[in-house]
Amino acid sequence: MDILIKYFPELTDDQLNKFEQLGDLYKDWNAKINVISRKDIDLLYERHVLHSLGIAKVEQFKSGASVLDVGTGGGFPGVPLAILFPETEFYLVDVIAKKIRVVNEVVKALELTNVKAEQRRAGTFEDRFDFIVSRAVTNMPDFVKWVRKNIVKKSVHELQNGILYLKGGDLSEELSLFPKATEYNLQDYFEEDFFETKKVVHLPLKYKL
Repeated sequence: MDILIKYFPELTDDQLNKFEQLGDLYKDWNAKINVISRKDIDLLYERHVLHSLGIAKVEQFKSGASVLDVGTGGGFPGVPLAILFPETEFYLVDVIAKKIRVVNEVVKALELTNVKAEQRRAGTFEDRFDFIVSRAVTNMPDFVKWVRKNIVKKSVHELQNGILYLKGGDLSEELSLFPKATEYNLQDYFEEDFFETKKVVHLPLKYKL
């Protein structure tokens, strides 16, 4: 928890309470259904919660905005972002039913009214969102094919509507097809060694019929 307060000192008591509950909730559910690697569960707040909130250092979602989390797994980055932005609507999808079960149980326990989670495959629905977030579920060219029809036409945020993607390493080859992509190094925001190669990639996408 200290690591969250360090970088997000403006958290309300309610947000702090919800973030504090995450630790026990995920340890409990991970013992039943493995959604986080065993070696990472003790580093949940750094490697999963804070990593997810790296997106918030790049863009502050507005009240009434809508965000799609593709391949959410156990609820990352969607659940931490939903706690941080309670006035933003989040739709979390994953193809694996047991992972969505964990997400729904965590959401229920935290009483997060701004989250909907379902077992669905990206590219199979027409709903539109201001932003689409994810944590490295595939390469960017394939990801764009999955989600480019799911973007709201009008942008109201500082960044243009599109993808906010958490990924690490050298992305020059992967992003060579996307000259409008911008890489934000999370090491500029978080000093822990884990974030040395971690990035948020913003890729604006045009509304497509």
